[in-house]
Amino acid sequence: MTTPGSAASGAVAAVDLGATSGRVMIGRVGPGLLALEPVARFPNGPVERGDGWHWDFDALFGHVVTGLADAVRTEPGVASIGIDSWAVDYGLLRGGALLAEPFHYRDERTAEGVASVHARVPFADLYQHNGLQHLTFNTLYQFAAEARLDEAETALLIPDLVAYLLTGERIAERTNASTTGLLDVRTGEWDLPLAARLGIPAHILPPLVDPGTRVGALTPAVAGRIGAPLEVVTVGSHDTASAVVAVPLSSPNAAYISCGTWGLVGLELDAPIVTDAAREANFTNELGVDGRVRFLHNVTGLWLLSETVRAWEQEDGAPVNLPDLLAAAARTDAPAVVFDANDPSLSAPGDMPGRIAAVLRAAGGAVPEGRAAFARVIVESIAAAFADAVRTAGYLADREVDSIHIVGGGALNELLCQATADRSGLPVLAGPVEATALGNVLVQARAHGWFGTDAPLETLRAAVAAAFRPRRHTPR
Repeated sequence: MTTPGSAASGAVAAVDLGATSGRVMIGRVGPGLLALEPVARFPNGPVERGDGWHWDFDALFGHVVTGLADAVRTEPGVASIGIDSWAVDYGLLRGGALLAEPFHYRDERTAEGVASVHARVPFADLYQHNGLQHLTFNTLYQFAAEARLDEAETALLIPDLVAYLLTGERIAERTNASTTGLLDVRTGEWDLPLAARLGIPAHILPPLVDPGTRVGALTPAVAGRIGAPLEVVTVGSHDTASAVVAVPLSSPNAAYISCGTWGLVGLELDAPIVTDAAREANFTNELGVDGRVRFLHNVTGLWLLSETVRAWEQEDGAPVNLPDLLAAAARTDAPAVVFDANDPSLSAPGDMPGRIAAVLRAAGGAVPEGRAAFARVIVESIAAAFADAVRTAGYLADREVDSIHIVGGGALNELLCQATADRSGLPVLAGPVEATALGNVLVQARAHGWFGTDAPLETLRAAVAAAFRPRRHTPR
């Protein structure tokens, strides 16, 4: 593996928390080197309590600490820790402790928050403030439905909450803060007048910092558990912001899809687009590393397939071999009718095959016989949604999109990559799979000066392109 332009070398630990699993990886960077080594992987997911869906955050944090201890044992020279996770969810602190387990973004209480917010600030007005697409689980809607908000001293998004428990420092990293709906889309600062209109107390919003900021050293207690007095450095703490850092964009007109549980489909821009057309198309403007704008649309991604497989495994009482299932799916005919991957009825956990069948029937399609054909219609429906979002992004940004980069877990799904190429008519470049962890590592490495002074994102991406060559899928 070769990487150009490295001025020094070292190792860092990347904590990458997803909606279905988490991991700790060691990233090694230096002249001629960009490599990842997984040291810990652990499950994550919603847990149902008496008042709704939550995250088992105590277990999650325990896994993080154990994984970091594994990282230090594996690589005693680790220089720092970077943390990224999914967006919008948060923990409320009082007296230095969590008031309750963080709610899961799929909990149904958020519907109440949407009605409350829009009664005070209509969505068209809201879009001019924050530039965000309408997603019922955006943080400001969750705050509006939060019974204990007035009791809190601080609200911390998930990666900032992990950083707080590691260091004792309360901050809000800007890329993830941009997903809350409370950041001014033009200034990148907290929109305190908007918060006041919504009845959200300003004191719960912590100081904003940029990616590459040294947060602080581990507390003595945590350092003892991990085995080294490391420091935490902010990265693009929204996992998509980290993933986009590691997209080896082949041209300025290339689109990207960061595909895991969700498919984040969009373009990297220098300035937000908050036109009526962008709002009506439900496109979002989130901040990326170095002040770039991630102009994108959320498409339901591999959640549809993973939840379907989970239902089948519960039915069988045995694991489903996903590679074999996808290989069999590729041998079936493409469906005549696909379903809307973003149909609201498919957003919650539970009985995904039955709900997909209902959406298919409503669209006038036949429910496939056999699991392989059923998996094929899921993949083709996701690909159709991806292709539509790419076309819309190009139209709204007045760009002639010339290629699509798929990174994340979806890059391993050859059927999905080829279907996206076929349905978009554009070449698809798949990989790297571990884009989020790579982006996390690269931002830490730059903060340590290992890429020289003030290296631009293009330098980091050149390192990715040299070390992890993408796999090309040509439209048929």
